[in-house]
Amino acid sequence: MPANIVIGTQWGDEGKGKVIDILASRAQVVVRSQGGNNAGHTVVSGGETYKLHLVPSGILYPDTQCLIGAGVVLDPKDFTGELDEMERRGVSTANLRIDPRAHVVMPWHLTLDGLSEAFRGGNDIGTTRRGIGPAYMDKYERCGIRVCDLTDPAVFAEKARATGTLKNKIITAVYGGEPLDLDAVIAEYTAYGERLRPYVADVSVLTYEAYQAGKTILFEGAQATLLDIDFGTYPFVTSSHPLSGGVCVGTGVGPGMIDNIIGVAKAYTTRVGKGPFPTELSDETGDIIRNRGGEFGTTTGRPRRTGWFDAVIVRHSVRVNGLDGLAINKLDTLSGIGDLKVCTAYKKSDGTVLQNFPPSLEELAECTPVYETYPGFDADISGCRSFGELPDACRSYIEALERLCGCRVCMVGVGPDRDQMIER
Repeated sequence: MPANIVIGTQWGDEGKGKVIDILASRAQVVVRSQGGNNAGHTVVSGGETYKLHLVPSGILYPDTQCLIGAGVVLDPKDFTGELDEMERRGVSTANLRIDPRAHVVMPWHLTLDGLSEAFRGGNDIGTTRRGIGPAYMDKYERCGIRVCDLTDPAVFAEKARATGTLKNKIITAVYGGEPLDLDAVIAEYTAYGERLRPYVADVSVLTYEAYQAGKTILFEGAQATLLDIDFGTYPFVTSSHPLSGGVCVGTGVGPGMIDNIIGVAKAYTTRVGKGPFPTELSDETGDIIRNRGGEFGTTTGRPRRTGWFDAVIVRHSVRVNGLDGLAINKLDTLSGIGDLKVCTAYKKSDGTVLQNFPPSLEELAECTPVYETYPGFDADISGCRSFGELPDACRSYIEALERLCGCRVCMVGVGPDRDQMIER
């Protein structure tokens, strides 16, 4: 039985939640491998909208085992709130498990995230200020607190006091901030540890056992390729690896277990936060796409920057992830806006044409897009349920994206609900 990975191919917010939800309905195990509650998946099912941040999308299926891997940084306050919301809406969390190796987002991480962004002033990265970067920093500095620590009150109190004392010195002496009350933090987070203890289990073992038993496994990614710490638009990136390779590291499985890697893209491009965006539309067309496509952040509510489809970045994603197929979402959003442009290459200020995504942010900033133009369409395609039902212009546009990105388009989204996804 297959083990599938779903990966974002742009700057995130591509509609991975819907693709994951569809595949989760056929999976017996769904695994989240990296990131934290700075990510959000919006899933629409039966007219109900679920905004998921840490809980895997398979939670909507009561017989599906949902696993949170060691590569995730988990904010227990936010997570327990998400559990409460799921249970309030009648969604069981009994099949949810968290790897004991996952690192915990502590209050000083949120404080330091905000203080460091303020310190950067106009050069800030534009983080969600959820403490994700500082939590990963502590992980690699080897002073982080893990879920296995959180669920052992004595161990947690000792580690939290030691690390918290150091962090208070940084907060006060470096940034001039107010120190945290460590006694209060320890008391609050010890209670979270008690709440989470029944959910803790070795996700690497559970995933391997599921694979050995022939179960269908879905690995869901948070964020996207252009936000990868190494292969994204550094420094305007996240602090983990949203690539297909990051799935193996974050869940403790070997790459030989993976059968199929699906990349998700919108039929256009969006971005939240700062950094170069070659195809950005700062005009009425960009506004129409934003408003019609509901391009506002799941986690922050921030309006997303919008632009034409950029085949250069998706080709980059096809290569670094080893994609087997592409899911193109929100084709319906482009109805009625006229001719459609696709960026096929970048042109630098000296006239050099780049076919591949440049590593340097400075080089990217001087690039302008080289476009091909395709006929638009005016029809309402939200009721189409097969590729053949789409207007000729839609089919031609999708076929052009296949050619320009070098990857088969296996799914086309024509609306927000799970039944509005055409599979090829």
